[in-house]
Amino acid sequence: MDTYKTIKKRSEGIYKEKGSKFIGLAFPVFNEEQVKKILEDLRKEFHDARHHCYAYRLGANMDKYRVNDDGEPSSSAGKPIFGQIQSFELSNILIVVVRYFGGTKLGVSGLINAYRTAASEAIQAADVYQGIVMEKHKIMFEYPAMNDVMTVIKDENLEQSNQQFELSCSLTLHIRESESNRILQRLEKIETVKSQHLETS
Repeated sequence: MDTYKTIKKRSEGIYKEKGSKFIGLAFPVFNEEQVKKILEDLRKEFHDARHHCYAYRLGANMDKYRVNDDGEPSSSAGKPIFGQIQSFELSNILIVVVRYFGGTKLGVSGLINAYRTAASEAIQAADVYQGIVMEKHKIMFEYPAMNDVMTVIKDENLEQSNQQFELSCSLTLHIRESESNRILQRLEKIETVKSQHLETS
């Protein structure tokens, strides 16, 4: 499994109940640093809101996630938001629901419904697509191996970046996870070629 469902860009949905307004905001994210930055930005953008509740899930294997009620009663906000991420089978996604309090308490069941609905509206407004898990590898080799390395890159139609071509050469390759072992073995058969895994996303 090196594919997963995620969203292309920020999307929004709104739910209103008894004067309270719940703004659902969905974002594609690939690491916890991005999550932290978005949360900081939203606290500035919606600085007058009462709560910024959220849930996120990361990775193709969907094993990294977190929920946060941000002062709402326990399990009344973060869990219902996360439940929508699970229902739509999404990963690499952050959903924040910003609440403006309308003066009337909704009770725990009312809050659960409101946060769940706002999260669902944000997802339904999003452009969902199938993402592919990619690995970045630094490939290092001596200059005489250049033609052989480039032949493999062209054959496999690989995206490359950070090229450095001198007596000792290096470049970064972006390889689909399920293809990486086969392609790296092919490259490492070339004399002087070494590889270093940089990241998976």
